[in-house]
Amino acid sequence: MTTLYVRFLLPPMYEAALPQLIGLLGEFSPTVEALPPDAALVDLGGAVRYFGRDAVELAAVIRVRALALYGVECVIGAGPGPMLARMAARTASPGVTRVVPGDPGTVAEFLAGQPVAALPGVGAATARTLCEYGLDTLDRVAAAPQGTLQRLTTARIGRELHEKARGVDRTRVTPNAATRSTAAERPFPRDELDPYRHRRALLSLADELGARLRDGKQVCRSLTLTVRYADRSTTTRSRTLPEPTGHTTALSTAAYRMYEALGLQRARVRALALRAEGLRPVEGAARQLTFDPADEKARALEAVADRARAKFGPGAIVPGRLAA
Repeated sequence: MTTLYVRFLLPPMYEAALPQLIGLLGEFSPTVEALPPDAALVDLGGAVRYFGRDAVELAAVIRVRALALYGVECVIGAGPGPMLARMAARTASPGVTRVVPGDPGTVAEFLAGQPVAALPGVGAATARTLCEYGLDTLDRVAAAPQGTLQRLTTARIGRELHEKARGVDRTRVTPNAATRSTAAERPFPRDELDPYRHRRALLSLADELGARLRDGKQVCRSLTLTVRYADRSTTTRSRTLPEPTGHTTALSTAAYRMYEALGLQRARVRALALRAEGLRPVEGAARQLTFDPADEKARALEAVADRARAKFGPGAIVPGRLAA
């Protein structure tokens, strides 16, 4: 099996372009796993045979098409499995595909000397624990007995470390995986100072995401707000919602609170983006019942607006503050 890890070098405010880029990858292989906000895994096992091209040649075509059609450069790593493809991409550069061949000797040479934190799935706490005992590189972890690794971490983590440090990767590319996030952005025609216009943009973003989630019968667990300034710097804030929701009022309230927590003093804002993360089907989400008639009224109006939009288009009904 040959796997590509493709990371698209998207501008800070254009995460919403990922679905189109995933569609581009689907032209080469039906086995594509989206990794929002800017990456994907592609299993090229069948594609190599079908197109009669190796992984490097297919990666070059993907890179050219992404740049020509969407203006997006990408970094690509190739390996015998998802883990090695991810690690190869970390040392790759735009325009060059980093390849890890599948033979054990080359894999061991590639892993030797790399810090333990470079291994996918190893967090800061686990890496710190291993480094305290001198297991700071993958070749040293590979040489350590499995029992030692399990005593330092847990039985499951120790077993996975023992295998992955030797290049054994049991994960597979999951095709057609449900999207775990969805994003929307609002650039301003000029650098905007007015907080009222900032809040209108946030309401528009929350309204779009809420409608998108309800249309897909999904809810989100958290929101991420990205503010891009006139000097091209960005600020990102995330907030876990009290409960999974696709309710526009709940999304806009969370967005307002993140914005207010930034304490912007007449900041020149160039664009705002909002990303809903931790998506899941609405059937499996619990909702806290309330006795607030205003909330129930808002949800009823929301359902009516969704039906009108489905029939007459997305602009049929908008919040009053966005109608001007």
